[in-house]
Amino acid sequence: MLGFGISTVLAAGALASDLPSKKGAPPAPVVPAITWFDIAVNVKGQTDYNFRGISQTDRRPGFGAGAELQVYNNLFYAGIYGSSVDLATKPSAEVDFYGGIRPKFGDLAFDFGVMQYYYPREKQLIDFAGTYWTPKNTDYTEVYGKVSYTFAESLTLGANVFYAWDWLGTGADGTYASVTAKYALPFLEGLSVSGELGHYWLGRTNLAIWSTNPPTNLPDYTYWNAGVSYTWKNVTADLRYHDTTLSKTECFALTADPSGIYSGSGRSKWCGAAVVGTLSFDITASSLGIFAQQ
Repeated sequence: MLGFGISTVLAAGALASDLPSKKGAPPAPVVPAITWFDIAVNVKGQTDYNFRGISQTDRRPGFGAGAELQVYNNLFYAGIYGSSVDLATKPSAEVDFYGGIRPKFGDLAFDFGVMQYYYPREKQLIDFAGTYWTPKNTDYTEVYGKVSYTFAESLTLGANVFYAWDWLGTGADGTYASVTAKYALPFLEGLSVSGELGHYWLGRTNLAIWSTNPPTNLPDYTYWNAGVSYTWKNVTADLRYHDTTLSKTECFALTADPSGIYSGSGRSKWCGAAVVGTLSFDITASSLGIFAQQ
């Protein structure tokens, strides 16, 4: 009796599945929402603006802010970012103009773009003996490609390549390549550890830049950082260790640190070990209800 009852129920279920549903046709597939336009804004304060292992603020605090226009779910983007700096040519700021494309395929993400570094109102550094220590203009353009993959929404590994054909206006080419890793710690949402290991290959300077200095092979170097960050809502706090393989003499050759000139030491502290604290605020227009998804 039991077997008969089960087979009868199964048969009735199969027959019922062939009948039209009283609830009507199945729902249509949901079309993914699209944010056609968005604007991302970032404001940042840091104890030292450290760029690829070299201080841009003479080991002093720095501030920056920028805005980025994002199109079609952040597939295309263009932005501007400004930072306070204290460099050998004494520009009033560093202003970066950039744009590119960010294709994404599931957990695999790419980023291809171009960056223009602009240093307004800079002056060529010339000492009392008439020696030219910097180019007249250190603006330069860099192209880049990045790729990253996220495992189980917790571990992200990345690789990056940047290339400039006239690094800091010196006539030397510069290629920077690095690998990165970031891991979201499981015991506290928003807390993560991350790091980067990179190498800079720099070429030969142009004789026309410095009338009294011969062409020079700029020193290559390795750079790394490691740190911990915590994000709460729109605010991120980051504490990070930076270091390079550059000696103080090699650092001076890359930076023309004025303290190394006027002291006569020919050395600079801008490339050594540093612990940098950063506090940043990020927000998008879409999160405020502007440029809502369609």
